[in-house]
Amino acid sequence: MDKQRCRWVDLNNPLYLEYHDQEWGIPVYDDQQLFEMLILEGAQAGLSWATILNKRQNYRDAFDQFDIEKIARYDKRKINQLLNNPGIVRNRLKINATIGNARACLEILQRHNSFSDYLWQFVDGEPIINRWQNLQQVPARTANSDVMAKTLKKAGFKFVGSTICYAFMQAVGMVNDHTVDCFRYQELVKRN
Repeated sequence: MDKQRCRWVDLNNPLYLEYHDQEWGIPVYDDQQLFEMLILEGAQAGLSWATILNKRQNYRDAFDQFDIEKIARYDKRKINQLLNNPGIVRNRLKINATIGNARACLEILQRHNSFSDYLWQFVDGEPIINRWQNLQQVPARTANSDVMAKTLKKAGFKFVGSTICYAFMQAVGMVNDHTVDCFRYQELVKRN
């Protein structure tokens, strides 16, 4: 018998299955991984998540494995190189936002020593465990994501609206939004 999964998963896309089964909703505390997911969620704006998943390795290669310090030093030549890279979303605003976000992240690291601690403050350092019965109950944004978005924007981040922040919070396990009938829900509840 097949495992029950969240209804948003494209069962015909191996990348989607792997992402859902092995990554989505697992708490992440690594600064670089958190930065990567924040950038990818912003890159997804206006597009499908499948598009970003299919380009994810290209993003890692193009953006120096999401090395925050390297990205913060990107110049016009590197921006032009990225704009000509068919392996990523070639949107000047999103590329410039990635560079600006790296610079803003470095400022946060100087003040707080940890991007992870800075981000996890929006859920008081602990994953929020929701009990959604179906996909329609899952919100697109919450009061927590509203505060995160406002705070990140004030710190100089771009492409971090409340909906993007909530998708990010779901992805990195700040909230467990697997529906209760999904096999991953109980696994993550036991883990936390």
